[in-house]
Amino acid sequence: MPEKIIHFDDVGKITFRKNKRSRNVSIAIRPLKGVIVTLPYYLSYKYAIKIFNSKKEWVLKQLPKIEKIENKITVFTETSVFNTKCRKLIICQNHSNNIKSKITHDTISVEYPESVNVKSKAVQEIIKSAIIKALRKEAKEYFPKKTLDLAEKYNFKFNKVFVKNNKTLWGSCSSVNNINLNLHLLRLPDFLIDYVIIHELCHTVEKNHGKGFWNLMDSILGDAKAISKELKTYSLQIY
Repeated sequence: MPEKIIHFDDVGKITFRKNKRSRNVSIAIRPLKGVIVTLPYYLSYKYAIKIFNSKKEWVLKQLPKIEKIENKITVFTETSVFNTKCRKLIICQNHSNNIKSKITHDTISVEYPESVNVKSKAVQEIIKSAIIKALRKEAKEYFPKKTLDLAEKYNFKFNKVFVKNNKTLWGSCSSVNNINLNLHLLRLPDFLIDYVIIHELCHTVEKNHGKGFWNLMDSILGDAKAISKELKTYSLQIY
């Protein structure tokens, strides 16, 4: 996709990116990626800059929020404590020239050369990739059985369970009652995992978030919206 990076004194570097599927100019602010303005191919960058300038006040208000999120992003080192349901993360140096990762039945092992900083982008990407691999493996073992157990307990019927690495949703239910669950659910307490699965099972009966849906949720969980608020304190993208 064609793009331009333009510096604004009060905002910093902004990426203007053309996309064939875009119909309008849109502005997105993403942790570590900055501000991205997407525009249709047929529009000029000059026009997109004009739109951006008209929305600059909103962007400036959002930047501190994004910075706060970025400051929470985990940088893994040898002293980091990170566990999945079944595995412990172990990071250490080696005497080779390569960064290596290995998943065993109870560990996520990452080794990096003595000449490389553990906080470097290359090492961090290998660590997070290994964590995702482990989470995906565990999710495929855990979610189908857990969903079936909850469905039988509360008298729901569903089609299949799929594991996703989604950046925006903890879970979803398709029109044919396939349950999609985010592998990052495994980073949450068990009661929140159950909440998300029950939420999607309720969608096999109630396809929207209307009164009927929340009544059904409350009949199982009590005050479902209180649990929903607690879920919102967790992030999909931050370790």
